[in-house]
Amino acid sequence: MINKTTGIATAFAVLMSTGSVLHAADVEVLHWWTSGGEAAALNVLKEDLASQDIGWVDMPVAGGGGEAAMTTLRARVTAGDPPTAVQMLGFDIQDWAEQGALGNLNDVAEAEGWADVVPEALQAFSKYDGNWIAAPVNVHSTNWVWANKAILDELGIAQPTTWQEFVAALQAVQDSGKVALGHGGQAWQDATIFDGVVITAGGPEFYKQAFIDLDIDALGSETMVEAFNRMDTLRGFVDDNFSGRDWNLASAMVINGEAAFQLMGDWAKGEFLNAGKVPGEDFLCFRMPGTEGSVTFNSDQFAMFDVSDDDAKAAQAAMAASIMSPTFQSAFNVVKGSVPARTDVPDTDFDDCGKKGMVELAEAAEAGTLMGSMAHGHANRAAVKNAIYDVVTAHFNGEYDAETAAEELANAVEGAM
Repeated sequence: MINKTTGIATAFAVLMSTGSVLHAADVEVLHWWTSGGEAAALNVLKEDLASQDIGWVDMPVAGGGGEAAMTTLRARVTAGDPPTAVQMLGFDIQDWAEQGALGNLNDVAEAEGWADVVPEALQAFSKYDGNWIAAPVNVHSTNWVWANKAILDELGIAQPTTWQEFVAALQAVQDSGKVALGHGGQAWQDATIFDGVVITAGGPEFYKQAFIDLDIDALGSETMVEAFNRMDTLRGFVDDNFSGRDWNLASAMVINGEAAFQLMGDWAKGEFLNAGKVPGEDFLCFRMPGTEGSVTFNSDQFAMFDVSDDDAKAAQAAMAASIMSPTFQSAFNVVKGSVPARTDVPDTDFDDCGKKGMVELAEAAEAGTLMGSMAHGHANRAAVKNAIYDVVTAHFNGEYDAETAAEELANAVEGAM
């Protein structure tokens, strides 16, 4: 295990020029971690850098899926003024690398042995053309259910283990007069639900065919029609005011006892923890019933933009080393709700949901059912992802029936490829 202080010292050592160590400048960081739980997690990194006398220039852009942040980024790059580091997901990193916009982190990565501790599934996005271009902060998974335990106990509802049991539980909550499913009507949130629903309808192999292999026959199949039918079912358990609601406000509905369930990635756990809630006592965390054994993932990474200033390069190296240190990986992910991007971080400080997430991630990786999230840019490129978004959210808002949605999905993906 690499000591954090040693790692950062190594980062500066590899950036020595003409016999002297460069001094780090501030880092300007563009990100979309603006909710309470996310801000608390990000503060771990800010404080770590501050201890190394590296200033943090914050550039938050609200919007849980990152679309608004990417729009802001494009404007900055077009103006010739890119930030030092940018939070990115999946194929967005590869797209910027193809444009030659990202810097090179090979010296830090090789000095600290990143290749030995970062899973290959993550390295596929951290590296481009064999070169390290980003530092992974975490691994999130999207097919989680978050439940208010008091509501379930009050109504005598056991944790559901099948899709049918889950629908029955939702119905029981709705019959009691409470909101069954807390949800925010934004395209990325609809797509996040769809990640898991497609697995419930067709299993992990079908998910791979449809979203990773982009098999047009699978996209327009009867199995996909069934997935859309299941989205119709879920739509019936959402309250009337869901349109435009941010994801963390949907989490707050579950936290405050206004709703029983939320289908959301494990970043939602940060909201529960930030509210002082305890897993197993106040809330439950479990895989979407029907997806057990499968994990759809995304990984927040900080991509470093190509900069010419030596001080800025030194600051980037120090930030990358800090992000990848085992100490930070544990401290950050304990707060964030995700699991570490390194395989050598112990689960000692993680709560029950975190321990469960680490075990299930490892099991899925071993079984070949660890799959990139379509909703979060880890299954396909942005053009395809956005085409899927358009169809999924149009269907969820009643513009298509299930059969039409499957047909439109196949046509949209084929047109975007």
